[in-house]
Amino acid sequence: MAGIYIHIPFCKQACHYCDFHFSTSARFKDEMVQSILKEISLQKNYLANETIETIYFGGGTPSVLSADEIIRIINTITEVHTVAAGAEITLEANPDDLDQQKVNALRHTPVNRFSIGIQSFFDEDLQWMNRVHRAAEAEAAVKRAQDAGFENITADLIYGYPLLTDAKWKNNLNKIFQLGIPHISAYSMTVEPQTALATFISKKKQPAMSEQQGAGQFSLMLDAMLANGFEQYEISNFCRPGHYSRHNTNYWQGVKYLGVGPSAHSFNGETRQWNVANNAKYITAIAQSIIPAEIEVLTETNRLNEYVMTSLRTVWGLHLDKLNAIAPGASTELLKAAAPYLNNGSLTQADNVVTLSRYGKLYADNIAASLFF
Repeated sequence: MAGIYIHIPFCKQACHYCDFHFSTSARFKDEMVQSILKEISLQKNYLANETIETIYFGGGTPSVLSADEIIRIINTITEVHTVAAGAEITLEANPDDLDQQKVNALRHTPVNRFSIGIQSFFDEDLQWMNRVHRAAEAEAAVKRAQDAGFENITADLIYGYPLLTDAKWKNNLNKIFQLGIPHISAYSMTVEPQTALATFISKKKQPAMSEQQGAGQFSLMLDAMLANGFEQYEISNFCRPGHYSRHNTNYWQGVKYLGVGPSAHSFNGETRQWNVANNAKYITAIAQSIIPAEIEVLTETNRLNEYVMTSLRTVWGLHLDKLNAIAPGASTELLKAAAPYLNNGSLTQADNVVTLSRYGKLYADNIAASLFF
């Protein structure tokens, strides 16, 4: 089984914190769709005839596509690949795009899962982020999708930024629970280089993010999720039973995937590649039947470190026998490096599996980096 990610590089406006590749001009949207269709065919051998289990439209803002454009992309995938019955097909969407007409149109596509970028239910917070939508639109969009029969919905939330008090954070979480959304992705606000937020902070127009605030709101979230029947199956992802994101779970478990579109990444177990993050260069190259990608051949060390990084983020943990399958004896070296964390309770070991404790999850990236080979 494998997955396909489609990057749609268009947004109505730039969120202050976002460093993903996108353009606020949709002038070349038609050309981009044609290029994506062609790249799907050009890349037909990348996954070596694997059956496609998941298709994920990300961005950018994929909900700027029409239902017909989405159908054309999915039809091209099914012409080139074998797509599993019941495949998970996710569309990232901004609330302001999900009006009644759009939701009704999407019911006639194979899309069966929405990822809705809510971020907050407070207008002042959304304005601070420079989001297009407002809180009332977010709630209305979720209800419209549910009324139309879309039950498999995930919502994005952000915490750990100056405007977000603990009371507001609890309100955001409670609103998600009240709406009956079965999956939540929640991320601490990070300041990425070359974003508007980074510029504001460097010029003292905004305060820096507080690690203490982020850690406290992360802890509040864990308690709220547990109390409402959600499982934390990855550091930033929570779901009710049976509502894992199959696409993202495959990323963390090392399943092959193909990324199509500008800036999209691909992984087939032996190499990793990423397309140029430039719309014009991407369209020009594809027109010449050239995949505009850089390719990295994964060394044994690359594969070991990638497994450490991704597996520790999940509830399933790091399996020592999988490390040894990559490099015989690797588990012995890892356990030596992990000893301080096992001793202080940041990591736990049960039989052949090492996992992060609740306390360790606060330092997941640092712990993983210290265990690299």
